Amino acid sequence: MTDTLSLLKLRRSVPPQFLAAPGPDGGQLEQLLTIASRVPDHGKLVPWRFIVFSGGAREKAAEVVAQAFQNRNPDAKPEQVAFERNRLLQAPVIVAVVSRAAPHVKIPQWEQELTAGAVCMSMLVAAQAMGFGGCWLTNWFAFDRSVLTAFGLEAEERIAGFIHLGTAASVPADRERPVLADIVSHYGA
Repeated sequence: MTDTLSLLKLRRSVPPQFLAAPGPDGGQLEQLLTIASRVPDHGKLVPWRFIVFSGGAREKAAEVVAQAFQNRNPDAKPEQVAFERNRLLQAPVIVAVVSRAAPHVKIPQWEQELTAGAVCMSMLVAAQAMGFGGCWLTNWFAFDRSVLTAFGLEAEERIAGFIHLGTAASVPADRERPVLADIVSHYGA
């Protein structure tokens, strides 16, 4: 248990620009996705799924993002388009966690959405435990329907996050964390 607590105390996001190869290989990725799937899931609905971007698929996805950015910003400079294209080229492996939350007679949609978030966090913790760095991002294109359609999402599906995975080339200094006295209250006190 001490190892788990130590890991959680030190967990730190590593921005994609600091993630290099190697990323998780096929077996490691399968293990990460299996672990990430072990989250609370009221009703066993599995209201999420995964899309893996690795190898040449990252280039194709990056081109989709660049084209969508250019369509939204017809006057964009080439370096702006290149910057947007690069968002999906930095980390060697990116996993899109897709929320499939839907109305249900018993399980609130909000609970299903939170479960997809728990999947993202579990994947980050597992990646760090395996020696990889990771970062959970969305970016503007997670909300662009043309990009989502090109990535294979159904109309009712949404991106909970893009989990960028790789080997940390460097880890930025830890950020300031909230002061517990500012965020904790005790009912009835």
